[in-house]
Amino acid sequence: MKINILKIFTLFSLLMWSITGMSQVTLPPFFNCNMVLQKGIEIPVWGWASPGEKVTVTLDKNTVSIRTGKNGKWRVNLPEMDYGGPYSMTVKGKNYRTIEHILIGEVWVCSGQSNMEFKVSQTKNAVAEIKDANYPDIRFFTVKKKVAQKPLENLEEGEWWICSPESVSDFSAVGYFFGRDLYKHLKVPIGLIHSSWGGTVAETWTSKETIEKDPDFNISLKELTGMDFAKYKEQKMATLKKLLKEIPTKDQGLVDGVAVFADPNLNDAEWAEISPAKVWEESGYESVDGIAWYRKTIELTSDQAKNNSEISLGAIDDNDISWINGIKIGATNKYDTKRIYAIPANTLKAGKNVIAIRVEDTGGGGGLYGGAEDKYLQIGDKKLSLSDPWKFKVTEARIESNDVGPNDYPTLLYNGMINPIVPYGIRGVIWYQGESNASRAQQYKRVFPNLIKDWRTKWNEGNFPFLFVQLANFTKPVAEPAESEWAELREAQTQTLGVENTGMATIIDVGDADNIHPTDKQTVGYRLSLAARKVAYGEALVYTGPTYKEMKIDKNKIYITFDNVGKGLKVNSKYGYINGFTVAAKDGDFKWAKATIVNENTVVITSEAIDNPAEVRYGWANNPEDVNLYNVEGLPANPFRTDSRPGITK
Repeated sequence: MKINILKIFTLFSLLMWSITGMSQVTLPPFFNCNMVLQKGIEIPVWGWASPGEKVTVTLDKNTVSIRTGKNGKWRVNLPEMDYGGPYSMTVKGKNYRTIEHILIGEVWVCSGQSNMEFKVSQTKNAVAEIKDANYPDIRFFTVKKKVAQKPLENLEEGEWWICSPESVSDFSAVGYFFGRDLYKHLKVPIGLIHSSWGGTVAETWTSKETIEKDPDFNISLKELTGMDFAKYKEQKMATLKKLLKEIPTKDQGLVDGVAVFADPNLNDAEWAEISPAKVWEESGYESVDGIAWYRKTIELTSDQAKNNSEISLGAIDDNDISWINGIKIGATNKYDTKRIYAIPANTLKAGKNVIAIRVEDTGGGGGLYGGAEDKYLQIGDKKLSLSDPWKFKVTEARIESNDVGPNDYPTLLYNGMINPIVPYGIRGVIWYQGESNASRAQQYKRVFPNLIKDWRTKWNEGNFPFLFVQLANFTKPVAEPAESEWAELREAQTQTLGVENTGMATIIDVGDADNIHPTDKQTVGYRLSLAARKVAYGEALVYTGPTYKEMKIDKNKIYITFDNVGKGLKVNSKYGYINGFTVAAKDGDFKWAKATIVNENTVVITSEAIDNPAEVRYGWANNPEDVNLYNVEGLPANPFRTDSRPGITK
C-alpha cells in the first residue's frame, strides 16, 4: 500500500492547529484595550482555555494564577485598585495576550428601552454636543442586540471606544450625558456599558430564577423552556398559513397610488371582524407583521353630512393612511400618536359612509388600539362612536421579521445581553424603561423591584446603586382630570424607591406631547448624575424635587407637606398659582384645584367644585404639561396621589 506522505503531513498539521486553537486563552470582548475597570473592589477577570490549563493574569503589579476546570472556563479576582492608569494587562496560558490603555475608574451599566438607546446624534443641540465630546477618560462599550433562549456566557463582539467627536455620535445619549456630568464632578475615569433595546418590557430583562417565581409569567416561561428555537420561524409560518389560508406578500389594497380598498363600493362582506380596542396580535393574529386594512361603514343623515366634522381614531401602531369615501383625510408615521383628522368639506354624504385605514406594522404590536373614548366621528357637537368591531384584512405578511422577538417571552434579553457581562465589576446601573409596561403598571410594582433584586443577586456585589428615570410627560394634555396608565406607571416607579440604594430622576417637565422620545437627554443625564452623587457617592445634596409627605384636611382646604424641598418650594409662575393639582370628595370624582405655597414645605389646595375634599392628586396624567411646582434647586415635584384606588391597569 502506498503512503501519501503529503496527505499525512497535511492531516497532522491540521490536527496540531486544531489542538493549539482549542487551547488558546480567550476573553470576552469587553476585556480589551481602552476598558475601564471598577475602582475599590476586587476585579473579576474571566475567560476560557483548555481544561486544566494554567492561566496567569497580571495587571500593573498584581498577578494571579489559576487552572481551568473541566469545562475550560477560568476566573480570577485581582486585588482592588485606586483610580488611575493607563495600565496594561497580560493574560498568559499556552498563548499570550496583552491589553493596553486600561483605566481604573467608575463603571456603570446603562440599560432599558428606546429612551436609553436614543443616540447622542438625535438629541437637541446634537452638532455642538458632538463637537465638544472630547473626554479621553470616558470610555464606551455597547452590547450587541441579542435574544437567547438560555443564558449566554459570552458576547459575539464588541469593543471599548474612547469618547471623542468621532465615537460619541451613536452612543446612548442618556448614558453619555450621565457619564459626562459625573466625570466633570468626580474627575475620575468613567466606563459606560450600554445594553438596551427599544420597545422592550421589563420581564425580558429579568432572569429565569426570578421570573419563574412570578405567577403571571409561568406559562410563557415554560413554553420558552420547551421550545425549539431553530423551528420557531417554521412554526410561525405554519401558524400564519392556518390563520390566513394563504400568506399575502404584496399589498393589493394600495396599487400604484390607487387605494383600492378605500373604495366605498368595495364588497368587504367576507372580511374578518376585529376589535379596535387592542392591537391585532391580541385578536389572534399573533404572528403577523406587515400591512392590514380596516374598514367601517357608518350611516349619516343629510343634516349630519353637512356639519363641520373631524374623526378620532386613537393611536395606531405603527403607521396609517386613512380615507373616508375614498378621499384621503390623513396619514401619520408614529406608533404612539393619537390620530385626529379634520374631514374636508363635501367628504361625508347622506346614507352610507365608509372609513378605510391602511396600517403598516413594522414589528411588535400592530393596528388600532386604546379606549373607546378616542374612537369617534365628531359631527358638530356630537360624537358618533367608532368603538364597535371593524372589518379587517391582512394584505401583506412579512415573514422575514417573524423570528423570536425580544418581548415574545420573558428572560430573552437577560439571557442574551445581561448574563454575558455578569460579573464585570461595576459601581451601579442607570435604567430608563417603563413605557412598554405602562398598560400593566400595577404589575410593574412587583416586576421592577424584582428585576433590581435579580441583577444584584447575579452580580453578587451587594446592593449596588440602581438609578432610574421616571417617565416623562407625553401625549396630548387632557382638558379634564382623568385616569392615566402613565401616571400609574410613575407611581410604580416612585414606590420602587423603597428598595435600598435606589434613586430616581423625575423628568415630568422635559417631555414632548408629540414624541415619546424627548430630545432633551441632557437634563435626564444631569438629574441621574445628581442621584449618583447622592446614592452612590454619599454626597450631601438635594438630588430630587419635592416628594409627597403627608396630607391634612381643614374644612374645604387640604394642606400637603413635602419632603426634599431643599431651600424651599418654588412655583414657576409670576402669579404664584401651582398647576396640576386635582381634588375629590370620597366619591373619587376629581376636579381641578387651586394651589398656593404656604411656607417652605407646604401647599394649600382648594376647589370651588368640592366643598368636602378628601383626596388629592398632582401631575396625575399622561401629560400634565403645565405642572410648575419645584424646589429652589430647580428640580420638579414628583407626581403623586393620596388615594389608593385600584387604578385602570389593575
